Amino acid sequence: MTTTTTTAPPTPEEPDLRTTPIMLGIDVGSTTVKVVAVDPETQQILWSDYQRHQTKQAEWVLELLVQVGQRFPNIPAGGMRAFITGSGSGPLVAPVGAKFVQEVNAVTLAVEKLHPDVGSVVELGGQDAKIIIFKEAKERDAQKNGAAAGKTAIASMNDKCASGTGATIDKCFIKVGMPSKDAMVLRFDDRKLHHVAAKCGVFAETDIVNLVKSAIP
Repeated sequence: MTTTTTTAPPTPEEPDLRTTPIMLGIDVGSTTVKVVAVDPETQQILWSDYQRHQTKQAEWVLELLVQVGQRFPNIPAGGMRAFITGSGSGPLVAPVGAKFVQEVNAVTLAVEKLHPDVGSVVELGGQDAKIIIFKEAKERDAQKNGAAAGKTAIASMNDKCASGTGATIDKCFIKVGMPSKDAMVLRFDDRKLHHVAAKCGVFAETDIVNLVKSAIP
């Protein structure tokens, strides 16, 4: 009888001493920077972090990459392959040595791979919103385009106004004096609804201020 031993995964405080390659995903958004390390073989997330950059995009990318190096000290040179996306990623592609992926394409590819049954995706960024709808492609249309019948991704992006996106939501929390972390425990109460402008972030903030002045809880 033979027995095998397995090594327990490192705790968040311990370095991961693996020597096999890893992949990094970097998202440099308008308000936050996100970095995730993934095992390319198993697709397992090995490490991730998410920070508000307060306009210091490059500095926070550097800080998080330093943390990646400390987390995986034994990865050999060339053992990390990086992909970068987000509205602030352009100037950082060459210094980081990453491959650029447009953010809507990144979300689309991830959903097609990890959640093939999903019909639509709404992704709220700090300053824009992405909506992706997956439709079943008709067989004749697929043949016309030289592809197999399957799903077609149709994407649209709200890039003219920040209404309803992360930055507006942040400002609304500031206006009502509520910590943003409390959003996770808010419950919808439909007993009384109050109008807030939906097509302009500035008008939405104005409506929020007027509601606060009217002693609306």
